[in-house]
Amino acid sequence: MRYLFLIFLLCGSVTAFTQAPAAIPLKNITAVRTKVAPKIDGLIKDSVWQQTEPATGFIINSPDYGKPASLRTEVWLLYDDEALYVAAKNYDNPSSVRKQLTARDGEQQQDIDYFSIFLDTYNDDQNGFQFVVTSRNVQSDARISPAIQSMFGLPSDYSWDAVWESNVAFTDEGWALEMRIPYISLRFSKSEEQRWGINFQRFSRRLNESSFWNPVDPNIAGFVNQFGNVLGITNIEPALRLSFLPYVTTGFRNTPTTRGLVNEWLRNGGMDVKWGVNESFTFDATLVPDFGQVISDNLILNLSPFEVQFQENRPFFTEGTELFNKAGLFYSRRIGLTPSGYWQVKNRVANDPNLQIIKNPGLTQLINASKFSGRNKKNLGIGVFNAVGAPMMASILNKQTGKTESIETEPLTNYSLIVIDQALKGRSSITFTNTNVMRSGTARDANVSALDFALYDKKNNYGIVGTGRYSKIMGTNPYDGFNTTLSLRKVSGKIQFNVNNNIESDRYDPNDLGFLQAPNEVTSSAQVSYNQFTPTKNFLSYRYSLRVTNQQLYKPFVWQELQVDASAFHFFKNFWDLTIYYVTKPSWQHDYFELRTPGRMIRMMPWHYVGINGSTDSRKRLYAGLELGMGQTPAFRNAEYINYELTLRFRFSDRLSIEWSGSGNSDNGNVGYAFRREANGEPIVGWRDVKQFTTLVSGLYNFTPRMFLTLRARHYWSSVRYERFYNIDAKGYWIDRPFIDGNDNNYNAYNLDLFYTWDFMYGSRLIVGWKNWMPLDRSIDGMRFSKYGQNLVEVFRMPQGRELTARLIYFLDSQKLKRKKR
Repeated sequence: MRYLFLIFLLCGSVTAFTQAPAAIPLKNITAVRTKVAPKIDGLIKDSVWQQTEPATGFIINSPDYGKPASLRTEVWLLYDDEALYVAAKNYDNPSSVRKQLTARDGEQQQDIDYFSIFLDTYNDDQNGFQFVVTSRNVQSDARISPAIQSMFGLPSDYSWDAVWESNVAFTDEGWALEMRIPYISLRFSKSEEQRWGINFQRFSRRLNESSFWNPVDPNIAGFVNQFGNVLGITNIEPALRLSFLPYVTTGFRNTPTTRGLVNEWLRNGGMDVKWGVNESFTFDATLVPDFGQVISDNLILNLSPFEVQFQENRPFFTEGTELFNKAGLFYSRRIGLTPSGYWQVKNRVANDPNLQIIKNPGLTQLINASKFSGRNKKNLGIGVFNAVGAPMMASILNKQTGKTESIETEPLTNYSLIVIDQALKGRSSITFTNTNVMRSGTARDANVSALDFALYDKKNNYGIVGTGRYSKIMGTNPYDGFNTTLSLRKVSGKIQFNVNNNIESDRYDPNDLGFLQAPNEVTSSAQVSYNQFTPTKNFLSYRYSLRVTNQQLYKPFVWQELQVDASAFHFFKNFWDLTIYYVTKPSWQHDYFELRTPGRMIRMMPWHYVGINGSTDSRKRLYAGLELGMGQTPAFRNAEYINYELTLRFRFSDRLSIEWSGSGNSDNGNVGYAFRREANGEPIVGWRDVKQFTTLVSGLYNFTPRMFLTLRARHYWSSVRYERFYNIDAKGYWIDRPFIDGNDNNYNAYNLDLFYTWDFMYGSRLIVGWKNWMPLDRSIDGMRFSKYGQNLVEVFRMPQGRELTARLIYFLDSQKLKRKKR
């Protein structure tokens, strides 16, 4: 607590010497209504463009904020009752423009120039849309949200995809583009005159220069609140916003099992529906969804007492969900997960030779899922999400009696989520969220209600952010709990700070639809940072940060640990970067979770860790990233932790790039639960030598701007070797016990994902996918093969699972269908 008090005093004293950045006057651009839609060919030759004056005068955001952009840019705006039209001339030497072909949504840190338009259609200074066109006419689109935090780059959620048109043309003066953004891809309130926030971005890769039409000051917190205004959009009468995305999927899967190869023909069909209920709200639904063509999870060997959180890769659960994720209570991987009784069936059959599995689905089939979301003219956001999981059944054959037993591994389940978000003046907001999970039969039901608020002063310098949450579990063993947070922050200027307190009661449980590793904690922290956003003599920018965190148990209210984090980030003028960081837990910690036994604690060693990471100029053909770190405990000289990672990316041409990364760590002082217990139930702890290494290879080949091939192959290896074992006394001290044989572990995970994607029409695509994987029930002898290379060779010698699928998705827009009919 003394550390926290000192940090708080430091924050208060330095505030007196820091002045708030001056407010930037907002620019205006006028959009002109057109009776004739321009041809989207990138040439900007249609006479309708002459009706409006261009926006000019871009200002550098990075690397040298405040200076006029090095390259001239002109932007025009038109609109009608169907769409917004954008034209931009990007003046430059055409031979100097970078032209790498990238994947959709993949222009960041690639050798490509691009142009972006940002729209704040609710004018709430918080939420927005982003549409990007590269110099090779590759599209990207994203939602801008305050829920997205990014230390570098924009708060963009690229998982959102819209249907819009663009084209690019090169001239002697540089490159030009035209865009048609239909209102079906936007949401806005019904009003006689639309008052939208707007901004334009130009990025020159050769100069590594990002400039905006309305200046975006890195010293000021927030992004959307620094947009200009678009005027003149009046009396829009958008047509019916209704589109359909029917799809069909076919393929085969070949899975090796103990009984031999199991072959499956895969076939499925379904449809996604998008209906613009009005200008403000949209209804999305997916019927009989199939999520087979997604990137494989990064599986690891988990020795910790906490669940591993996996990334969501299914499009329906990533697109346009920023409102649902604002409170952090929506972990969509809970929906359609492995049935809760799946492993019980597997273990039962494994322990009884007379039983045989006939059917045991590994994923829960969804019947449907839907989203209703939008924001009205008073900046009230409303979101409703619902999904229904089908009951899953396993079948077991008794080979002696010949009878088949059916077992329900997952009940019929309904998942629902409601969000009401009121955007206030500036960047302030207040949000109510409710999640609910209802299961058929006697299985447990769950409900969580939350109130979140973020209040900022008029100058956008200081903020108070807080939450209050209540969870209720219903069923045969009901219980409830709560969670509160309160944070005081200075968010703008060179010196920023954050003082935070988080309380989770011992029975707080949001995990039926959310994600929380462990409740029963009280965490207090204080952080202060010094930020230099503009160039100095030696650096383009730099940042120094110090954070102190103190953690206690909620019940009983006892101390757990203290952690100190310090870092120094430097961005050099050659566009290399380097971060040096130090992390320590300076005293013995009291860990109440590791033993997996309520009320029991183990004392864990103090440690110190020093590391560096950095990267080279990403404009170069060869790009490298490096991380090195070492940790040690003063309690034991031979307990060392080493962490390392090397990333190399080479751009062979504007069409082909390959990236390789190797990362690993070695921990010869890892102490934790040994997954064994004494006869009286007491947990056994082991001192173990843990090694991990991951190889990841990814590649991209572009045939055209809308046809590309992606590759991702990952192999993960972990070796765990126990050296000694302990019992733990009532005060958490270690007591030597006899050695236990057979506890070592050697774990491998391998996946290969290869996807060919062809966007043959706007919104329509063909995807052919090939997957390879190592079955989870196969293992490699760690005694014979103790090195990473040996394990990698053995992985390829083992039978592999294989899957080949093809999916055709066709976009049907009601307005296009009407025009064709006429």
